Amino acid sequence: MTYTTLHTSLENGIITITINRPDKLNALNQQVMSDINSVMEEVYKDPAIKSAIITGSGSKAFVAGADISEFTGASVEAGKALAIKGQSIFFKIENCPKPIVACVNGFALGGGCELAMSCHFRIASTNAQFGQPEVNLGLIPGYGGTQRLVQLIGKGRALELLMSAGMINAEKALQYGLVNYVVAAEELLTKAKEILSSINSKAPLAVAGCIKAANAVFDETLNGYEVEIDAFGNCFGTADMQEGTQAFLEKRKANFTGK
Repeated sequence: MTYTTLHTSLENGIITITINRPDKLNALNQQVMSDINSVMEEVYKDPAIKSAIITGSGSKAFVAGADISEFTGASVEAGKALAIKGQSIFFKIENCPKPIVACVNGFALGGGCELAMSCHFRIASTNAQFGQPEVNLGLIPGYGGTQRLVQLIGKGRALELLMSAGMINAEKALQYGLVNYVVAAEELLTKAKEILSSINSKAPLAVAGCIKAANAVFDETLNGYEVEIDAFGNCFGTADMQEGTQAFLEKRKANFTGK
């Protein structure tokens, strides 16, 4: 598919989704959000897509925030509607059964930080900067940022960043556990593809089960241990489990089919 604000490319089962508004530092406007929603539908449905990378165009920004011009004059009800829509789209990323990695190539601020945090994990370039500066605008994060930042780096550190509108660099983000790796900008996509290629060689249904069970840790409506039991048990009904165990016993590489 062709998108107004995104570039996409598919290679070896990995779709690279690039937010393409470099003149606006890839800020999230409603068209970008709509395009992200649409491309996520493609990721869910297309069997040729095994995993995804989300990144930003240019060398300055992953996503430098939301397009604030769209907030001017909005009512309380309109503000709540924006948050509901944004959270819904980012939940779609977080709960995707296929791995999604954020390659943060510069500023990840406001909605950009929230987008990165909705991915299953993050890799940052050395020039990356993270922050939730919404209080500077008399706002708070609305796309899940207050929740995921606490989950990822702890309440004390999260509240300091949320209330001060401070930014942290890539090394601090690594220290805090917000990102998994920090690499040179030119190595960012290569590192992500290296990791995803390894994941893509595993049993897809088992990978999806890992995502579902890990996400259940933070869902108060679920018992994560019960989710794990169900996912573990369901694996026994898959052809991939039979193939994986047989391959192990026969000392050969497994050939997983996602069935």
